[in-house]
Amino acid sequence: MTTAKDIMNPGADWIPSHETLDRAAQLMRDLDVGALPIADSGERLTGILTDRDIVIGCVAMGHDPAKITAGEMAHGTPRWIEADADVNDVLHEMQEHQIRRLPVIEDKRMVGMISESDLALHLTDAQIAGWAERVYAHD
Repeated sequence: MTTAKDIMNPGADWIPSHETLDRAAQLMRDLDVGALPIADSGERLTGILTDRDIVIGCVAMGHDPAKITAGEMAHGTPRWIEADADVNDVLHEMQEHQIRRLPVIEDKRMVGMISESDLALHLTDAQIAGWAERVYAHD
């Protein structure tokens, strides 16, 4: 059985909710990623911040990214998956919630992240096509 841990990008970094968006952008640049999980002071997942969130939700709205925190941008219930979950459960979670990135949790700690590129490396063409059809579907 292929698990979430088998296909994830290990060692994903996160940003504390109190950090500003300019710092988040710098961290994304340094890590060469387009998204960072947001964690509270207890290191619990509170959301995911994307580069698009920073541009559309802050800069394009005329706000200063040095004054807005990652926590202020965290909306909704964060989605995640257990490290030992089957890859079909990973696909279902991402499809059900139309998300492109999924944190992987083990022993209540984030151990990695699954993104579109991870799926492309580990799944069949049919699995990827089905995933894309559901994730990118517009209701």
